[in-house]
Order: sequence, then structure tokens, then C-alpha cells
Amino acid sequence: MENSRDAGRKGGRLSPTPHDLRVWRDFVETGNRIRSLLEARLQAESGMSSGDYSVLLALSEAPGKRMRSSELAEAIGWERSRLSHHLGRMERRGLVGRSSSEVDGRGAEVLLTEEGASRFRVASVAHLRAVQELFVEAFAGDGGRGGAASAERAEVPPGSDARQNPTLTDVEGVTTVLTRHLDSLLEE
Repeated sequence: MENSRDAGRKGGRLSPTPHDLRVWRDFVETGNRIRSLLEARLQAESGMSSGDYSVLLALSEAPGKRMRSSELAEAIGWERSRLSHHLGRMERRGLVGRSSSEVDGRGAEVLLTEEGASRFRVASVAHLRAVQELFVEAFAGDGGRGGAASAERAEVPPGSDARQNPTLTDVEGVTTVLTRHLDSLLEE
């Protein structure tokens, strides 16, 4: 007897089932929702964009608080042209500087300024508080916001492929817990 997963094969390739696609879409949408809320709070509480924060985080963790632009672009997942324009704006605000490479003197490096480091520390406090509230508390067993939901597993329909794939069930459960937690925060 052919199961629904085998029925999804096309040309020997496995295709996602409707349930798999729903779990995937819910997961992506929940991730987008969390990112959007984190970005909005970061901007409101520190005046810093998520792009600024990503650049400053990478520089704060780099040896000597400096990196070549190409390495920085790779570290934060941006195209070099996008990073170049963004660094220009950050440099005008005093958050970063540019200098010759200390290694070979040929290339330019981006460095974290004192102002950038100071603004990053202030933004990190607000950002980490938002991460705690929006993500960590969703899985806290304290009976507070999300505590009860964290103990629940997602309800998986009988005969669903997710029962055969505990990892998919885990993703579905995490997504459900996060969604309920975010909904409860927005109701307050």
C-alpha cells in the first residue's frame, strides 16, 4: 500500500505533503513575525535598525573589533554593495570607521568606534530583553506568558505524516507555542 509520502513522489523526488507545507509556512510566518517585532522594538528603544545591530554585533565579536568589508558582508549575509552603502550611513553617524588593513596595509577594514560600541551596548540591553520576552518566555515553564503552552505538543491529525517524523512535529510544536505566546503578548 502506498502511503501519502510515497504518493508525493514525482520523478523519484520526494514532494512535501500538504501538512508538511502548512508546517513550513507556519514556521516561516512565525519567524517573520518575531523578526518584525524584534526590529520594531530595537528601532523604538534604541533608534538603531536591525542592519546597524547586525554590523555592530559582528564587529564587536571580531578580533580587534575590526573586519575587512568582504568578511563582514559574509558574516552578516549581505551583498558587498548593500553593505558599502549601509557602512557609509553608519560612518556618518560615527558608529563605524574605515582604515587601512593592519595585516597587509592594502585593503580597507571596518572598525567599531567608541560611539558604535556604546550605542551597541545600549541597544543590546533592549534587544536581549525583547528576545527574552518574545522567544525565551514562550518556552518558560513558569506558568506565566507561554508557560502552559510550552508543555503542549501540537495536535497532529490522525494519520498525518508528522507522526512518522518527530522532527517535523517538534517544529510544528515550537511554531504553535511561539504563535500562542506572541498572540498573548499582543492581547495585553
